Amino acid sequence: MTHIGFDNGKYLDIQSAHIRERIAQFGGKLYLEFGGKLFDDFHASRVLPGFAPDSKITMLAQLRDQVEIVIAINAADIEKNKVRGDLGITYDADVLRLIDAFRDMGLLVGSVAITRWAGQAAAESFQSRLEDLGIKVYRHYPIEGYPHNIPLIVSEAGYGKNDFIETTRPLVVVTAPGPGSGKMAVCLSQLYHEYKRGVRAGYAKFETFPVWDLPLDHPVNLAYEAATADLNDVNMIDPFHLAAYGRTTVNYNRDVEVFPVLSNIFETIMGQSPYKSPTDMGVNMISRCVVDDGAVCTAARQEILRRYYDALCERRKGRCCDETVFKLELLMKQARVEPSIRPVVGASLAVAEETGLPAAAIELPDGRVVTGKTSHLMGASAGALLNALKELAGIPRKIDLISPEAIMPIQHLKVEHLGSRNPRLHTDEVLIALASSATTNPLADKAMDQITNLRDCQAHVTVILSAADMEIYKKLGLQTTCEPRYETKKLYHR
Repeated sequence: MTHIGFDNGKYLDIQSAHIRERIAQFGGKLYLEFGGKLFDDFHASRVLPGFAPDSKITMLAQLRDQVEIVIAINAADIEKNKVRGDLGITYDADVLRLIDAFRDMGLLVGSVAITRWAGQAAAESFQSRLEDLGIKVYRHYPIEGYPHNIPLIVSEAGYGKNDFIETTRPLVVVTAPGPGSGKMAVCLSQLYHEYKRGVRAGYAKFETFPVWDLPLDHPVNLAYEAATADLNDVNMIDPFHLAAYGRTTVNYNRDVEVFPVLSNIFETIMGQSPYKSPTDMGVNMISRCVVDDGAVCTAARQEILRRYYDALCERRKGRCCDETVFKLELLMKQARVEPSIRPVVGASLAVAEETGLPAAAIELPDGRVVTGKTSHLMGASAGALLNALKELAGIPRKIDLISPEAIMPIQHLKVEHLGSRNPRLHTDEVLIALASSATTNPLADKAMDQITNLRDCQAHVTVILSAADMEIYKKLGLQTTCEPRYETKKLYHR
């Protein structure tokens, strides 16, 4: 059972208030680099139970009269059609998605900055497309020796060569489709141009994780390391903050490593650096809104274990290296995490051992664990899903919500006409069959009403799920892990 550990309403209030304070600190103009996901931050909602996935964009909406958004995208990412792994769309397509999403929230998207511009044909084409849609586009260029060649960077041949992005609001949020888009460079370039024009402006950074004022070994911070294990990010004590204030805070290695350079850039542009440490640059108020540390720690440990299983499966698919798995195993030891903390693991493995076939288990909101086995009619994940809906609706498990006679024509269609070798129904096909049955079967309709209660439930499957099944489990909000093995011994798996 998930216990609320985070006060989302309080977060919205104090985070927006803190950003207003930072704007005032710099005389009314702040460039805010927004790291992580503005929309659909499911990692944060998993490790901070009670955190709404769209909290950050909702918080910005409270400042809509003050905020203007600039989206940065790397020209090289446009050229090579870089894809967001979580959405399966290219970065340039995601820029359009983000603009639509921001506008739907009533937020002003002022422009798009194409960074590291070097005459790429795809970037030229994308700029033309944006301008045809009425969106302002600015170009920022590569700077040789960046970020260490400060005399060149802070000069007319460096930041001075970049287009100055015209903005009208006191808070300019710089965001991007993904990492490596040049958000920080856009902010610093703007500071250079603003100060040349006699305008006092400031820079700050909004990263949700790591949480600077939670301990280094707190499970929430360890869960962030688990989430970025493949990037070699490491949480560490901020030595600059400790030296300046005598206080221990947490940051991550890349910000700590680059801070001396940033501080030098600030001094060159502004006369003096406004910050004594990378921690000073942040505006994160997450820790103030944790209301149940025990619930948060439990959720974060579950996330570390989920990341571990994900890495095992990715390694089995040839997409992950041993080093990532080893790092996650170390994080598990630090956070005192074992598979036994996840009841669905043992339950599914027990059914698989008993039947000799793949099995699945789902933990319901009240802690009950429901299992599903592989049958001639449906796969284990589909069976577990159907059994979970029965259990939630109080329907005896022996009652068929979908008659075998209704399933057989679907199997015939799959095998005889659609070229499938597997006649068993996937989860999406079972849900469609259930919805169809609900028109004549009141019990099926009752089970359908329970679908929303599956959100945030835990699930485990003893084989790597098919893409179709995993997609449905994600859409239902099930937090799913798999054993790192395939159902068959074939070399090719769809």
